[in-house]
Amino acid sequence: MGSNDMMGTAEDFADQFLRVTKQYLPHVARLCLISTFLEDGIRMWFQWSEQRDYIEATWSCGYFLATLFVLTNLLGQLGGCILVLSRNFVQYACFGLFGIIAMQTIAYSILWDLKFLLRNLALGGGLLLLLAESRSEGKSMFAGVPTMGESSPKQYMQLGGRVLLVLMFMTLLHFDASFVSILQNIVGTALIILVAIGFKTKLAALTLVVWLFAINVYFNAFWTIPAYKPMHDFLKYDFFQTMSVIGGLLLVVALGPGGVSMDEKKKEW
Repeated sequence: MGSNDMMGTAEDFADQFLRVTKQYLPHVARLCLISTFLEDGIRMWFQWSEQRDYIEATWSCGYFLATLFVLTNLLGQLGGCILVLSRNFVQYACFGLFGIIAMQTIAYSILWDLKFLLRNLALGGGLLLLLAESRSEGKSMFAGVPTMGESSPKQYMQLGGRVLLVLMFMTLLHFDASFVSILQNIVGTALIILVAIGFKTKLAALTLVVWLFAINVYFNAFWTIPAYKPMHDFLKYDFFQTMSVIGGLLLVVALGPGGVSMDEKKKEW
């Protein structure tokens, strides 16, 4: 009975939080979600020569193609961020940012680095949720084609976004025998499973936001490292990637899990 009371109190708190913040929570979520693209686009401007030289040396593609790569990254990311924040052509912006993720995954050999690959997939999950938010309920992805059951393409986007989003947390698991690590792994795994299957979704997502933000500020405090040190850029990139996943989770809190979830199915029982 005590555990039920605690769960009920926690859910009441989550509902109250959503009621108080519902006017601006989606705006905060979108800003957090695109933050890594905004930071990386600005980085392309200030590190133009270094980025171009790296691509030219790694792929032996020549000066022109290396310059074109950096320019595409800069304009694609900053342009996509502007469209998302202004709520204009959001779907086109999302597809463009999907393309940037795919291009960077190949260009920077992220495909062979499991940690960064999972984080890029999590970013893709956040964009899927943003794409779902930008769609009206009644609009179908394939005009004239009937959908299966009552689940719309938007709801499948929300499902895919939730599943991809939790991949970020797989990179935070620590496989050692300390009590703190074991506790974090158990609690974190339970929460990401709840978000993925859509059960107690808003409460689980909100808890993950708080947990992930605390971990991010503690482990990725790039502002404590001098700007000339390589670790500064590494932690800064990691920090904003994590903020983007937090933005995706805030969208889950704001929008709910969608139709393909246990929370939705409970209403039918």
